[in-house]
Amino acid sequence: MSTAAQIRVKTRKTTGKAPRKPWTASQIVLTLLGAAVSAVFLAPLAWALFTSLKSETEAVEVPTHWLPKDWTTQAWSAIFETGNITNWFVNSLVVSVCVTAVVLSVSALAGYGFARTEFRGKNALLGLVMTGLMVSPAVLGVPLFTTVQQMGMVDTYWGMILPQCAPAAMVYILYKFFQGIPRELEEAAFIDGAGRWRVFFTIVLPLSRPSLAAVGIFTFIASWNNFLWPYMVTNNPDLMTMPNGIATVMNSYGIQWAQLMAGGLMAGLPLIIVFVFFQRQIVTGIAHTGLAGQ
Repeated sequence: MSTAAQIRVKTRKTTGKAPRKPWTASQIVLTLLGAAVSAVFLAPLAWALFTSLKSETEAVEVPTHWLPKDWTTQAWSAIFETGNITNWFVNSLVVSVCVTAVVLSVSALAGYGFARTEFRGKNALLGLVMTGLMVSPAVLGVPLFTTVQQMGMVDTYWGMILPQCAPAAMVYILYKFFQGIPRELEEAAFIDGAGRWRVFFTIVLPLSRPSLAAVGIFTFIASWNNFLWPYMVTNNPDLMTMPNGIATVMNSYGIQWAQLMAGGLMAGLPLIIVFVFFQRQIVTGIAHTGLAGQ
């Protein structure tokens, strides 16, 4: 037995674990590349954090510098004292949760209907739904606002929620997933006497958890970050969401950059938590929908 093999045997006996294999050149390159990409994505967050810990005067100094000369939480205190950030946060949470619940319900029912039922005009109706993927939400702003105004829902929660609940992309995602579920599972349930609704709730939905989780997370993030529609449909400061409220952080001297960075970090915190705790569901959901290569 060679000296290297004897050392590996002794190491395994003493530690109970096999020694680590040395890194290959490809592993080193990929690790360095991953670290570089991570640094690029984390740099804006670090800049926002350091800026929020500067005074307003120091935040606009030229030339700029990363670390504060005098560390202070003045911006964080000011945004809680002068801003209505608690209401903004609650409003964003209410709107995003309601939109997510409605989108999940509508897209799951519509996707299953298109995937499993046959009716006259199905292809035409599916094509009409898919045209929603080609229309920018900004184009629909004026007609949607006119409709909401005529229904008396301006400056209300429902005025912010309902127009965001037309989930063409989410219907398509779940439609593709439902097509991949074996029909034999449903046919076996039909033979046992189960109806269409029971099959949907007891067989199809439990199998669809990864895709439903991905759809729910994407919808929540999109609704939380939505600036244009809540800005159009409400003028009431008590109903502003986080993106709209943060945009008001200015005074007679202009934008307060330290406070703006603090508010931005507050607004992004829930999304960071969602990504940290649900990243596995996001990846699994995308893989199960068959859209990973598209």
